[in-house]
Amino acid sequence: MKIKECCKIISQECIAKDIYSMWISTEAIAREAKPGQFISVYTKDASRLLPRPISLCEIDREKGALRIVYRIAGGGTREFSRLRGGDMIDILGPLGNGFPLEETKGKRVMLMGGGIGIPPMLETAKAIPGEKLIVSGYRDELFLTDELNAAGELYLATEDGSAGTTGNVLDAVRANRLEADVIFACGPTPMLRAIKAYALEKGIPCWISMEEKMACGIGACLACVCNSTEVDGHSLVHNKRICKDGPVFLSTEVEL
Repeated sequence: MKIKECCKIISQECIAKDIYSMWISTEAIAREAKPGQFISVYTKDASRLLPRPISLCEIDREKGALRIVYRIAGGGTREFSRLRGGDMIDILGPLGNGFPLEETKGKRVMLMGGGIGIPPMLETAKAIPGEKLIVSGYRDELFLTDELNAAGELYLATEDGSAGTTGNVLDAVRANRLEADVIFACGPTPMLRAIKAYALEKGIPCWISMEEKMACGIGACLACVCNSTEVDGHSLVHNKRICKDGPVFLSTEVEL
């Protein structure tokens, strides 16, 4: 059930260069939200009609709150970064399909996040009761490492070699000889393409959360389609709508 609500911001802080963490008070959306879903966040600038899709980093159902962690990527997110606790913000959610937690029962799960694809892996890791390995890839500056380390066994990769394995998440997997029964991943397309190939090579079921610019966020406009291996029932072509059918897909469902 999608809910549009004007919500109060509980707090906001900058946790790395151009990366902000915001807690939002919303009992209704927090009650319905699942790991891997996202919300659409609306600006107050009339020249920017379309909302910004932002993944859910944490869901606190007891307190009726959501946490989003986002990077400043343009005027809309820059506007969000200036907001403080007590300010109001319009959001729509929860949107999209989350990670299939039922696939993790009794299995060792590897959660792989790169860049701004790291935040949604936090709530996903917290929701998995069994054994989990978390592999996070950064360009240089780290963020969310304390929370991720508390949620599972954490391994790091940095492009500049400042922490963990030098390179990307797959370099960290190979360097630490990590193995898993299921893979959940979120990050830029080149990273997901490499993880899909790795999962196919190893015969590991893999679900990926795709990052994409969106317009409506509810599947009506077809602005965020990706190529799929099967014909989509809505568009009748080899497309899937990332906002509606995803953002989480079985890796073999989509072409990267």
